[in-house]
Amino acid sequence: MKYTEIDQPKAGDTVLVGMSGGVDSTLTAVLLKERGCKVIGVTMSLWKGDLPPLPDGKILKSSCYGPDEVEDIEECRKFCAEHDIEYHVIDVKDEYQKQVLDYFKAEYRAGRTPNPCIRCNSFIKFGALLRGVENMGISYDYFCTGHYARTVRPSEGLWGSDEKPVMIACASDNTKDQAYFLYRIPSKTLEKVRFPLGLTAKKDVFAMAKERGLVAAEREESQDFIPPEYFEYLFSDKPGIPGDIIDLDGHVLGHHKGIEHYTIGQRRGLGVSSTRPLYVHSIDAKKNLVVLADNDDLLCSGLIFDDCAWPGGKAPAEAFDALIKIRLASRPVACRVEPYQPEDESLYTGAAFKVTFEQAQRAVAPGQSAVLFMDNVIIGGGIIHTALQ
Repeated sequence: MKYTEIDQPKAGDTVLVGMSGGVDSTLTAVLLKERGCKVIGVTMSLWKGDLPPLPDGKILKSSCYGPDEVEDIEECRKFCAEHDIEYHVIDVKDEYQKQVLDYFKAEYRAGRTPNPCIRCNSFIKFGALLRGVENMGISYDYFCTGHYARTVRPSEGLWGSDEKPVMIACASDNTKDQAYFLYRIPSKTLEKVRFPLGLTAKKDVFAMAKERGLVAAEREESQDFIPPEYFEYLFSDKPGIPGDIIDLDGHVLGHHKGIEHYTIGQRRGLGVSSTRPLYVHSIDAKKNLVVLADNDDLLCSGLIFDDCAWPGGKAPAEAFDALIKIRLASRPVACRVEPYQPEDESLYTGAAFKVTFEQAQRAVAPGQSAVLFMDNVIIGGGIIHTALQ
């Protein structure tokens, strides 16, 4: 299928820019200002001040959720004042707690592997933040962020319909591409979303930022979510339930202090002795078991996903071929996708789909996102429900 690149904001447009204090969003604001746009900077406030100091005096910097948010906001405020940019801070703390932090804990306690960044994008950055802006009576033509992705429109309708929804496409710099994280943003929201850095290489972003003397060019890159040191604290609201660690034959190899401390494919920190490397093969939440196996036993022939997100909300009715990513760091692999009719629909969130890999994939983790691509454009995806051996 052919796609048309959607036009970027032009001179005279009012553009809302999501700012974090990092080089990507800061340069985005500057480039739009240079283009002649009226730029309004906004930052979402997530931090509730509820995490204790890190052990050994370690300092938490450049995380999505942490005390350095105060410094980030101050830097954004200073930058906007220097560049004559209107600036606002939008409080989304309660929504973030509910949709990201509570979700994160619930998924791990259910034996699944969550992806808080995808959840944050769909519910917070492109959801609660924009609602907060609208509640303040701020109007805008476009919402831009520093994400490395693109927005495109198909030349023909999807899945036999007449709809040509806005879709997410991969960035030109595949080493920094963030399209995978954005697949759940509704097409209706994407109508006003633009990613000005989608065709720019990261090295060029740093170069342009340094040319303009931007302080953000010297900052460390932000890290995802929060560091592992805080996991214990996040889960301290409810004690873990100890259980057995077993192998595929049911032999007890050791004991765990709670399944929330494990994820599929994990090797380190298992707390068992073995003459060969062992990995987390699966997690049985009902029986409170962590199952270990050899590396080759983690290979899967496919998966079933549900809780789907399709461009324009239109789901395919027939089987089709695509490329799939089962986690951000995995390379796209060829697969066959087809509607799946489960025996018990109550176990699934909406319609389910079955994926068969052309080549077996390692450590398919329920709770992670399976994202489908055609011609470097996201055509849909969902949450992995079951790994198929």
